[in-house]
Amino acid sequence: MEHTGHVEIREIPNDVDVVIVGAGVAGLAAAHHLTRAGLRVTVLEAAPHVGGRMSTEKVDGFRLDRIGQLLFTSYPELRCTPGLDALTLRPFSPGVLLHSDGRHHHVGAPTPPRTPRSSRSTRGAFTAARALASAPRLPLPRPQSGPAGPGPGSGSGPIPGLGSGPGPVGGPTDRARLTTALSRLAATPPRRLRSRPDLPASEALTGRGFPPRAIDGFLRPLLAALLCDPSLRTSSRVADLALHAFATGRLCLPEGGADTLPELLATALPPGTVHTGVQVTAVSTTAVTTRDHGELTCRALLLATGARAAARLLPGLRVPGFHPVTVLHHTTDEPPLTDPALLLDADRGGPVAHTAVVSQVDPTRAPAGRVLISSTVLGTPPAAAHLDAAVRAQLARLYGTSTKRWELLAVHQDPEAVPAMPPPHDLRRPVRLLAGLYVCGDHRDTSTVQGALHSGRRAAHALLTDVGARPAFLEEVLEPAA
Repeated sequence: MEHTGHVEIREIPNDVDVVIVGAGVAGLAAAHHLTRAGLRVTVLEAAPHVGGRMSTEKVDGFRLDRIGQLLFTSYPELRCTPGLDALTLRPFSPGVLLHSDGRHHHVGAPTPPRTPRSSRSTRGAFTAARALASAPRLPLPRPQSGPAGPGPGSGSGPIPGLGSGPGPVGGPTDRARLTTALSRLAATPPRRLRSRPDLPASEALTGRGFPPRAIDGFLRPLLAALLCDPSLRTSSRVADLALHAFATGRLCLPEGGADTLPELLATALPPGTVHTGVQVTAVSTTAVTTRDHGELTCRALLLATGARAAARLLPGLRVPGFHPVTVLHHTTDEPPLTDPALLLDADRGGPVAHTAVVSQVDPTRAPAGRVLISSTVLGTPPAAAHLDAAVRAQLARLYGTSTKRWELLAVHQDPEAVPAMPPPHDLRRPVRLLAGLYVCGDHRDTSTVQGALHSGRRAAHALLTDVGARPAFLEEVLEPAA
């Protein structure tokens, strides 16, 4: 699917039911729930494109995500958000690939138990048992397997240099304990996970039944990648939800780039709903003021911008801390790894937290005959003059090949990429500020795509309740997931 990154601007209607400020995934999801309930909605976006931080740069046939957030096939909101039926997910190999002591070690998630309660949310979910067999197909949204190649994801042979010893998760006993602990976590309902005592994730891991070696060699680098928090000061409840998503699904990417998801949401709304390039300067419960389009009236207002922009429009809203994220995109002629795996550095021997040959996961992200390698640096990166050199040195070690001839396509740095979630973290921060005024975004739930979509649904539910409309499709229990 080719995306323009821009929604057609038509004359903005006045006196609608709801004005939504912000066309990120939270605002667009809320717009779908509200229009489905019969309300007239207008979405205003200051940028020239929808999606917010979930954007993709197009360079010479490459599709380069600016933040590169990881998704899970087990995210419930991917299935219950209208407009995402056509979304295609490209899964990584089951589990993750760890690099430790010069070798690769594949670590998978356990197959979750099948129960009447969990069968719907995990039906067809990609999981990795010890055999690391090829995965089945999901119901919509429908993933497609990456290109065939050696490695556990394809079932066609071992990865060169794949470790067979104890590795970063320990020996057979430790691996069995890890599998048991993840299986137990997969069987625990999210509602129980979010009722646990809230501690920094780094402190709580020792009380979850994981073997010490697996905590240091596997869980810490995995959670750092999932939470974009290398220090693991994130809420342990959020970390448990992230591990639950890992244990019940597969890591994946939207086919065609991160912006595919918001573009699908935007184009599936009624024509004339979304208006880009509109700067909102003031808001109230019954009107918004724009810089170039005057005042627009409404019955209710939903603020769906990032946390800092929301606080500028509504002084007094809390602005959280943020985790910086830097993504470097390189290209070369031959894939340094044919397995479509997420590769983590268990030794933490450089700035890169995780990397992948993204064109092996999703071939649409690179032109024919070229390979795309995307690598994520968490926290404050090295000085710009030294960043690429430091990353290349680490990638040479992780992939076991020279990176001197790799071409650097782009470096995307965002100091406020992911809202921080230290304990105590409220997984259901209020979305209703007062009757007629609502707010949503990943800063109101978990700092993930799941959290953003879920907050949009919560805000729509609160708004519809206030106006006396309670459609059946929003009556289901609203439970957060990482």
